[in-house]
Amino acid sequence: MSRTMSDGSEDFNGNISRTGSHRQTDHHGYKVRFPPAKGLFTELAEGVKETFFANDPLREYKDQPRSKKLWLSLAHLFPVLDWARSYTFGMFKGDFVAGLTIASLCIPQDIGYAKLAFLPAHVGLYSSFVPPLIYAAMGTSRDIAIGPAAVLSLLLGTLLQEEIDPVKNPYEYSRLAFTATFFAGVTQAMLGFFRLGFIIEFLSHAAIVGFMAGAAITIGLQQLKGFLGIAKFTKKSDIISVMESVWGNVHHGCNWQTILIGASFLAFLLTTKYIAKKNKKLFWVSAIAPLISVIISTFCVFITRADKQGVAIVKDIKQGINPPSFHLIYWTGPYLVKGFRIGVVAGMVGLTEAIAIGRTFAALKDYQIDGNKEMLALGTMNIVGSMTSCYVGTGSMSRSAVNYMAGCKTAISNVVMAIVVMLTLLLVTPLFKYTPNAILASIIINAVVSLVDYETAYLIWKVDKMDFMALLGAFFGVVFASVEYGLLIAVAISLGKILLQVTRPRTALLGNLPRTTIYTNVEQYPEATKVPGVMIVRVDSAIYFTNSNYVKERILRWLRDEEEQQQEQKLSKTEFLIVELSPVTDIDTSGIHALEELLKALEKRKIQLILANPGPAVIQKLRSAKFTELIGDDKIFLSVDDAVKKFAPKSALNV
Repeated sequence: MSRTMSDGSEDFNGNISRTGSHRQTDHHGYKVRFPPAKGLFTELAEGVKETFFANDPLREYKDQPRSKKLWLSLAHLFPVLDWARSYTFGMFKGDFVAGLTIASLCIPQDIGYAKLAFLPAHVGLYSSFVPPLIYAAMGTSRDIAIGPAAVLSLLLGTLLQEEIDPVKNPYEYSRLAFTATFFAGVTQAMLGFFRLGFIIEFLSHAAIVGFMAGAAITIGLQQLKGFLGIAKFTKKSDIISVMESVWGNVHHGCNWQTILIGASFLAFLLTTKYIAKKNKKLFWVSAIAPLISVIISTFCVFITRADKQGVAIVKDIKQGINPPSFHLIYWTGPYLVKGFRIGVVAGMVGLTEAIAIGRTFAALKDYQIDGNKEMLALGTMNIVGSMTSCYVGTGSMSRSAVNYMAGCKTAISNVVMAIVVMLTLLLVTPLFKYTPNAILASIIINAVVSLVDYETAYLIWKVDKMDFMALLGAFFGVVFASVEYGLLIAVAISLGKILLQVTRPRTALLGNLPRTTIYTNVEQYPEATKVPGVMIVRVDSAIYFTNSNYVKERILRWLRDEEEQQQEQKLSKTEFLIVELSPVTDIDTSGIHALEELLKALEKRKIQLILANPGPAVIQKLRSAKFTELIGDDKIFLSVDDAVKKFAPKSALNV
């Protein structure tokens, strides 16, 4: 991306500072101007506005009557009131088909994901009934499908079982799950209400890719319990513990009927996924394959009574819709704090996943989602869900992809899905009694295979090695330690990258491209020539207390290297140092102090310091600190070209 300067120059990510030859006479007489002075309150107000209200959400309220403002407020909280006015029957047909399609996918997935979180199967179904209804009224994404997700279920199950054993104390375990869900919702809603969505941006895309891939491997390995028919299995999620558990049970033998069911239906599911990938029009084949697998495998187990031969089955799934669970949430005691801690982590992960999915499909259909409204919607649905026997829900990538491919038009597809799940809870759950656990394991393995995005990982490796390190850190953290450690490593590496970029900004030595007035990086453009007697340096970052000393030392190092080269090649001595400031968006008192020290160091060497193209914030602060008086107004120029023409006119004539 490029941005055009006031002098007609362009800054290509700090690579080129150019003064167009066609503007040469226009700007040659101009000097750097000072922007209008702003008071403390004005600066704070503008800073707050850009941080929390960048999209100016109050602009539509201006000059509106009170009744209109009330309606706009309601529509802001419930976007359905806005888009429902233009909803048509044609749109409903698309949403209806999409809703039925994702319902056929979500029902078997919900049962499997609930087991992944060590919760009863009906809780998984509950979580695809109430939350989608809330989201449909408050969300801004047209394509996201709401419900339990594999990664979030694994994370929740891993964190919860560290506190309470789900087998020995299932009641207390469920209570803690609802407590964590409540605080996950509160975390998400508060981030949206206070417009703090930028916090989730600290988890980089590369870290998310690595985290998802590691979680997919972990989830797949944990399904070996159901896939192989292993009775006793480790509760740990790291790959070493899982493989030790598998290897330890191999000697005692596995249930061959369970393996046959799991392997055959996994092959069927993977085949349908391959068909759908090759032919986008056949997406429905992959979407309905899990439900077909459940029906066929359940029927086979029932007629053969394979459950009496060691095939583990789901057994009874509680019939009926969501009972209230407000009274089950821990409001006091030690589990309140534990639920809060787990909820915050789960809420942040769920939020990151949902926002990423929503943005992906919004980009495909060329519309915008409101991040703060999304957080408020997700938070509200999880708060309500915690009070109606649901566990943490978010956007599901596999379901959202099917929803998109099925031709959904609005969030009404979530409503259709929720109604189908409700009917399933009321009428169909007894039929799942003989569903083998092996088929649920196969469905989950099939679902998480797509989370290993090796193509994106390879692209990240080619583009940015530091990003790839964040990816690897998250991946190996999840696979060899645990989900929470992988997440912690991912955040730590992402923050470390930010700190490295802030404390060690790039600087560049500039030269002149022959027969132009362009001054650019000599490393990027080897043909660019240095101006005799003049050294031109560009700083590609704001200058703050975190990097000011480094910037000063780096410029002096450039100067020392230049002087050594001049002595070796017997070139003319440097008389002027031009610092190109166009990429420097801001400067603080430490940065100004560093410039003062640089000026003193240059004076000892009898070198004059010249500044080129400072931005409004920078020049205003330099004037306030009286640095402009110290250096002199005649040493501040609109462009590098102007400075060279002033102090090295003979060199400028050769341009």
